[in-house]
Amino acid sequence: MSEYDYDLFVIGAGSGGVRAARLAAALGKRVGIAEEYRIGGTCVIRGCVPKKLLVYASRYGGEIEDARKFGWDYEDLQFDWPTLIHNVHREVDRLNGAYTRTLENAGVDRFLTRATVDGPHGVRLADREAPISADYILIATGGSPSMPDVPGKEHLISSNECFQLEALPDSIVVIGAGYIGMEFASIFAGLGVAVTVLHRGEQVLRGFDMDLRDGLAEAMRDRGVDLHMNADIAAVEKDGGGYRVALKDGSSVCASLVMAATGRGPNTKGLGLEDAGVELGRNGNVVVDEYSKSSVDSIYAAGDVSDRVALTPVAIREGTAFVETVFEGRPTVMDYTFIPTAVFTEPEIGTVGLTEEEARKKYREVDIYKSSFRPMRATISGRDETVLIKIVVDAATEKVLGVHLLGPDAAEIAQMAAISLKLGVTKPQLDSTMALHPSIAEELVTMRQKWTPPEPIKGSDAAA
Repeated sequence: MSEYDYDLFVIGAGSGGVRAARLAAALGKRVGIAEEYRIGGTCVIRGCVPKKLLVYASRYGGEIEDARKFGWDYEDLQFDWPTLIHNVHREVDRLNGAYTRTLENAGVDRFLTRATVDGPHGVRLADREAPISADYILIATGGSPSMPDVPGKEHLISSNECFQLEALPDSIVVIGAGYIGMEFASIFAGLGVAVTVLHRGEQVLRGFDMDLRDGLAEAMRDRGVDLHMNADIAAVEKDGGGYRVALKDGSSVCASLVMAATGRGPNTKGLGLEDAGVELGRNGNVVVDEYSKSSVDSIYAAGDVSDRVALTPVAIREGTAFVETVFEGRPTVMDYTFIPTAVFTEPEIGTVGLTEEEARKKYREVDIYKSSFRPMRATISGRDETVLIKIVVDAATEKVLGVHLLGPDAAEIAQMAAISLKLGVTKPQLDSTMALHPSIAEELVTMRQKWTPPEPIKGSDAAA
């Protein structure tokens, strides 16, 4: 028998932690897992799953209006927020139960309490005095919203609280224009809320391809979302029944509610990691090597807490790779290339691979293929929308480096494109693929004309 109570103890029962615990238990290991809130983690409880359900709800209004032109007639349509949020919570409860049963069926001991690290092999639970010992400890505590440090920050809500609202506000200010900010701005706008977005950068969605950023910003403005770039927040103040957001340029914006979407940080505060000898990064993340091992040989980290790529499928893969490395004797290094990403705004973004800007920095010559068109459904509905599809190619090898989409079903298309890019597809191979007509995705295999950037302005106009 081992000298430890457990072969593995996992702190945090989100997607990555649950996957690692289940797989290790399936190998016959003694596994314990602790979660202080609810099993399922950010994605299931207060992230991508309930958010996507709100996205669906926010799109029905526009789709119902589209239906008129397709021959559907209706009257007295109403939207009821309490009905929606009740059904969202019901689905979250179901998933929480499913994750719990998965651990139970795998034979994992579950502790619904806060856990902290007590040395290289020790774990302390908040509801008992004696520590638990483990051969290995996996930190999978995820991340949490980072709130801006401004006067009046106590008036701000985060995306977490959006799922607990008893009623929709008449108006909302969203601070931040990353994917979380833009998604919730789109959700609220689709549900009839007046939305203002304040962002200190020059354009929305930093890190995404510039054509997608520009295209989404234009589309959001067309939907009535008031986007303010280069906006620095000075303070948030109560203003009657709502709030006033003061900007450093002297202007201000008033709304019924103010939401901060200014990023997320790793959940490591108060976990006892530094006392155990675990090195933390500048934002509190667990510093790990290519096998997810921390500076302490018995302590590993997976998911957002390690601040590599903060996506649920990545956390799941990291949890899997950890078990393969530690318990199966198959050291597994994660591959972070060609990770598909979606932004569930209206219109939707789907992307995989290098942006044009990244590719031009890395490769000597890059070919760009772009197609912009009106989707077929809009020819009848009359909706003002445009699809953008962009392919980034290494000119020397003709290998496809990136695929970027803005429009209906962009995420679904990007997932399939990711398979091709992972396998090293070339532009001629795309060209040789039969198109599925009529579809948006067929543009990926029918684009032949390289995009040529406009000629630079010459003469005295260049200086202007």
